[in-house]
Amino acid sequence: MKVCIIGASGKLGQYMVEHALARGYEVVGVCRPESVGKLDRFAGRMTVLPGRTDDRDVVAKAVRGCDGVLTVLVPWGVNDYASGTAKAVLDHAEPDARLVFSCGWHITRDGKDRYAWPLRLLLALFGPIGRLFRFADLDDQVRATNLVFASDRRWTVVRGSDLEEGESQGLPVWSQHVGDPVLASNLTRRIDFALFMVEALTDDRLVQEAPAIVGRETTSARAHASGAARALPATS
Repeated sequence: MKVCIIGASGKLGQYMVEHALARGYEVVGVCRPESVGKLDRFAGRMTVLPGRTDDRDVVAKAVRGCDGVLTVLVPWGVNDYASGTAKAVLDHAEPDARLVFSCGWHITRDGKDRYAWPLRLLLALFGPIGRLFRFADLDDQVRATNLVFASDRRWTVVRGSDLEEGESQGLPVWSQHVGDPVLASNLTRRIDFALFMVEALTDDRLVQEAPAIVGRETTSARAHASGAARALPATS
């Protein structure tokens, strides 16, 4: 399998590179020119294309011939960075490619998610502050994922909880909606978020799903995860 990782130099992106290479995939990565050095440890094992992830020409070249595209949707700045990235991938990826996007729990597909007050407060404060100082635009991430949701492509939008570093605990468990008790712990290892992203490339149960994930070994996951819809098979 040939896989393109859009946003390969970030923490999540680098973990996705590791997981993809471990599976024997051919990997193409896109990252900003100033971040190329972060991928030096993968030299000779992947192809790196420098460029902004919303650069349509760079994305078109990177996704050509790829069976899957993993995209980190980052709401940087106030110039439609995330939605530009999503549109470039949707427009240029191969017709049958599996497209997997990452975002946070605040994204909702059908309005049925139930958010705890700390998250609602954080979004209420961070959104306006981010736009005021022009460093982030959460609304643009909403626009980006709405583009994905409206597409008839073979997409998955993986919605992540709070993240921490640490050794892998295995594939996270998931639910269709935030507010499910299985997600109450609100914590996932970043390495396992990346693992879920890579695993989604080959799991047709996740096509046109927007799973909200939580760490497999968290208290809520161990207490409530049951049934095939909430837990992908564990990997070694």
